[in-house]
Amino acid sequence: MPETIKEKLGQASVGIAGLGGLGSTVAAALARTGIGKLVIADFDRVDSSNLNRQQYFTNQIGQPKVDTTIENLRRINPDVKVEGHCERLNADNVPEIFGGVDIIAECFDTAQEKQMLVETVLSRMEGLIIVSASGLAGYGNSNAIETRRVSRRHILVGDGVSGIDSSGVLTAGRVWIAAAHQANAIVEVIVDEIKSDV
Repeated sequence: MPETIKEKLGQASVGIAGLGGLGSTVAAALARTGIGKLVIADFDRVDSSNLNRQQYFTNQIGQPKVDTTIENLRRINPDVKVEGHCERLNADNVPEIFGGVDIIAECFDTAQEKQMLVETVLSRMEGLIIVSASGLAGYGNSNAIETRRVSRRHILVGDGVSGIDSSGVLTAGRVWIAAAHQANAIVEVIVDEIKSDV
């Protein structure tokens, strides 16, 4: 990796809203990539039903996702700085929690939470880019999950169709494909846009 790219990644700060299948996987990918700081937020605890698609272990069941994610990230990359917020995100606290990041990943489960975060970022956090996800449930057809630029500040990952309500299942492979798309889009923005003032 060219030194300038490594430096850009090391200087970047990324927010991750939600630490389920998407968020825990995005966080792990970015820690491995060398992002300098992650600001993570989730109110939930690890449940046995999470283990089929989320980056947790059986001995972490019952623990706050924020605490276990920090623990896991430090094992992956001891140099990554992680700021954790164990609370439910809403339109009022999102600007405060993520006010200092360069880019944010929306990794929520419900359509209402997704909409709240996207609207809050685009309307109240000037200049901040958000990478959100929609349509990643089920299994099969990996290539249906795409990354597209909705607007200058909004990148959307998914097939736009496959919700948990229609498919009835979330599988690790398909969720992780979407998370990898999100992590890759974040790296692309950091390297090509944020530090080059494009």
